[in-house]
Amino acid sequence: MNRVEQYLAGKLQERVQAGNLRKLNIQAAPIDLFSNDYLGLVTTGTLADLMKPAQNGLHTTGSTGSRLLSGNSEQAEILEKTIAAFHKAEAALLFNSGYDANMGLLASITGRHTTILSDELCHASLIDGIRLSASSRKYKFTHNDLSDLEEKLKKYTSEGPIIVVTESIFSMDGDSAPLANMVSLCETYDAQLIVDEAHATGVIGNHGEGLVCSLGLQDKVFARVHTFGKALGCHGAAVAGNNVLKEYLINFARPFIYTTALPGHSIHAAYCAYQYLSQHTFSNRPLHELISHFRSRINESGRHGWIDSSSPIQALVVGDNDRSKLLASKLQKAGMQVKPILHPTVPSGMERLRICLHTFNTKDQVDSLFEILKV
Repeated sequence: MNRVEQYLAGKLQERVQAGNLRKLNIQAAPIDLFSNDYLGLVTTGTLADLMKPAQNGLHTTGSTGSRLLSGNSEQAEILEKTIAAFHKAEAALLFNSGYDANMGLLASITGRHTTILSDELCHASLIDGIRLSASSRKYKFTHNDLSDLEEKLKKYTSEGPIIVVTESIFSMDGDSAPLANMVSLCETYDAQLIVDEAHATGVIGNHGEGLVCSLGLQDKVFARVHTFGKALGCHGAAVAGNNVLKEYLINFARPFIYTTALPGHSIHAAYCAYQYLSQHTFSNRPLHELISHFRSRINESGRHGWIDSSSPIQALVVGDNDRSKLLASKLQKAGMQVKPILHPTVPSGMERLRICLHTFNTKDQVDSLFEILKV
């Protein structure tokens, strides 16, 4: 091996020795308790059925270029207007993924003298966007700790623009950010708030508008990122904000400028998903009823380690790679798709099982899971 390959092999061997080497595999267990398909739009075929009327050659398989060249379309602009109206924003801009949206947003809107304060448990896409930003002032605050956030806001408020970054529903813990209080702090210290709504879109709010809208805070949050790859069952994302932000991102967000646009069928899938959420018959109540049942079983079990969460993400902190893998294996042998989440995805000592609930899961399946975890 050459020296580069030796370095790569060495790093892989470190993962093997730590017991956390990642591998791709195809899951065959029948009970899905690990995907992000919270509303079941993929698993039940609902989204595919919604798309069928327009699938006979109407939507292209490729977009031919970036949106600033040949890739823009009336279809894309209609979707952006639909998203903006649904999430009660002035404007929205499409990105090819939530990762692209978070990186493009955070890397482009900050200058050297901008202070960025981010929750310590923010998603990797937010972390990478912050890393790529021009800001020389990047600090983390303790997870959901308003006192720590205010202390840092006080410290940096006189040094230039401040941006606070958080998620509405955190992807690994499943807990919610105290957005109302965060908005109040941001108003007090003249800071702007960015909220990643990836795991709240479709799930929180009567029609899945997200946590920001459900709290009536849409006019007080600078930018929101709504992704389509979780509850909406398709691909892509949008940044929702005002017209100035949209125009700025079109001109300065590199993941938007220099990538081929989403193809027509992806745009149509997202449009159909938003039409589904907008129906007067739509309800995510069955999902929340299942979440309530899950939480009641936690209380009955008396088992410590479950993180407090009212979202579909339920995490049991085990605190050890091997023990986490053993528990996941027991559930997998019982036909349940469950993955252990290991260090370095989560901090050392916070290794866990991450259970994701869906509209197609049943209370009997939840009860079976708790019976297996008893042993």
